[in-house]
Amino acid sequence: MPHIDPERLALFAMGEPVATASETEHLADCAACVDDLAALRHVAVAGRASIDIGDLESPPEAVWARISSELGLGTRVLDGGEESAPAAAAQPAPVDARPALPVDPESSSVEPQPAHDAAPPRRRLMTRLFALAASVVLVAGVSLGVWAINQGSGLTEVAEATLDPFPDHPDAVGAAVVEERPDGTFAVRVKVDADAAPDTFREVWLITADASALVSLGVMDGEEQTFAVPADVDLRDYVLVDVSQEPVDGDPTHSGDSIVRGELTFL
Repeated sequence: MPHIDPERLALFAMGEPVATASETEHLADCAACVDDLAALRHVAVAGRASIDIGDLESPPEAVWARISSELGLGTRVLDGGEESAPAAAAQPAPVDARPALPVDPESSSVEPQPAHDAAPPRRRLMTRLFALAASVVLVAGVSLGVWAINQGSGLTEVAEATLDPFPDHPDAVGAAVVEERPDGTFAVRVKVDADAAPDTFREVWLITADASALVSLGVMDGEEQTFAVPADVDLRDYVLVDVSQEPVDGDPTHSGDSIVRGELTFL
């Protein structure tokens, strides 16, 4: 049995149940077809990996133009009715300027000349299929890259506060910014510049406007840190951001020694 047509191998790679009994038997014995099928399946899996991530950004038109040029696909019509740069036109084969060889008058026919070496049709078709599949993966990769960049920079500032010093820390200054993440959760980015006392640490708190309730966001290391806001904390109620100076005594409650505090203003 001849090798399986590459277009049918592509269908097998995508999981289409179209293989005949003879084709299945051929795949059991033909290493070349098995290798081609494995390569096509790898490309198909790579393409499917981008299906479940939601809407992707469209890659630049230069990417499509490059793909069309590489594969000889011609002009591509854009959404706005314009045309992207067409693939380079095929150059005519050079004309052999050498004079024709004389024909032996005793010969009734001209002996055919051997053709130039050319890739077998199967190899040429497989090359085009792999090139097209690779272009799909390239476009998916570009889209994924754009999506990942957008996700990484998807923080939105929703509130801010200037943190004013308490009398025992007159030189302290601070600021807080509330950021909404792409998943809908919130975080508070706190920055404080103040002298540190020995054997103490700083802790960040959210406090209600009437100081009737408070929740600790965690210990602050350094001058700037971001803290996740617990899901059950409503920032419309816990509007005060407080940074306290805590002694190392094992007591988890607020020490009463606030360094800076400020009220959130929603943007």
